[in-house]
Amino acid sequence: MDDELNSRLKPLRDRIDAIDAQLIALLNQRAAVALEVGEVKKHYNAPVFRPEREQQVIARLQGMSDGPLASEHISAIWREIMAASRALEKTIRSAYLGPAGTYSEQAMHEYFGQSIEGLPCASIDEVFRSVEAGAAEFGVVPVENSTEGAVSRTADLFLETQLLIGGELALPIHHNLLTQNGSLTGVTRVCAHAQALAQCQHWLSQNAPHLERQAVSSNAEAARLASEDPTIAAIAGDRAATQYGLQVAFALIQDDPHNRTRFMIISRDRTGATGRDRTSLIVSVKNEPGAVFHLLEPLAKHGVSMTRFESRPARVGTWEYYFYIDIEGHRDDASVAAALTELGQLAAFLKILGSYPRTY
Repeated sequence: MDDELNSRLKPLRDRIDAIDAQLIALLNQRAAVALEVGEVKKHYNAPVFRPEREQQVIARLQGMSDGPLASEHISAIWREIMAASRALEKTIRSAYLGPAGTYSEQAMHEYFGQSIEGLPCASIDEVFRSVEAGAAEFGVVPVENSTEGAVSRTADLFLETQLLIGGELALPIHHNLLTQNGSLTGVTRVCAHAQALAQCQHWLSQNAPHLERQAVSSNAEAARLASEDPTIAAIAGDRAATQYGLQVAFALIQDDPHNRTRFMIISRDRTGATGRDRTSLIVSVKNEPGAVFHLLEPLAKHGVSMTRFESRPARVGTWEYYFYIDIEGHRDDASVAAALTELGQLAAFLKILGSYPRTY
């Protein structure tokens, strides 16, 4: 049986080995050209990472493929290839909400690839400050969750910062209940970020109502605490379990099986158009009848679709609000540019947070 199996597999494996040899030669050729590109960029002081270019490369390759590789496989493979090429040009650093093992770190690696240097930060404020100060070229910040809605602190900081949104990522959130020994024996408290506790509140009430719930700065911090104290359980993902040597007591405890968090990539640079983009804005209106209705007229007039509309108190005056809006298209697209010009004339305040390739 084994001899027959091996005899049939050997020629196929030999073909794979031959193809691998061709691939490694071609990948090194590609890397050499990428280094030449890097030298040209240095001459013109151009950024190493251009998300719009990488998105175009992946989209073109997906369009060329006849299978059996699926589009998401092509995206994952080429993101790592391009990340490795970028690392040959320059080490790129991205700040994220730490410590190691958070969903923010996972989002960073899914967006940039593994060849990125992460800078863990103690708070979302520190992520913004690190990018503003130049300690990192990019930052990864959570913006909204499909269960719990907007991340308030991120929204507030977008209002204050001069940084721009250059990319987005929607990450599936799979919460596990982690302990030192993989059971709840001796456990009296569960720790997690406040949003994670909220996303698992029904499961906790049904399955572990005796556990005291304590909010901490991040799920990874909860995992770190659990690794030091056998009476603590943590809500966190697989990455945190591996990072801190914890066992899964219960898997997939989030109340919504389709739970996702949207992350934004922030930097000091503007991102070019790809033809499949999104633009984020903050707007406020004068306190007068019909103001919000008239605010949306320029979008309808120029055929610009709105995909998000959310209000937040302005914290100044009485019952005044800022509106956080996402629209389809790039700020440099003719229709979007015309709509934004008219919007600026109608609004009491308009801030364009950035245009970036959309991922869904």
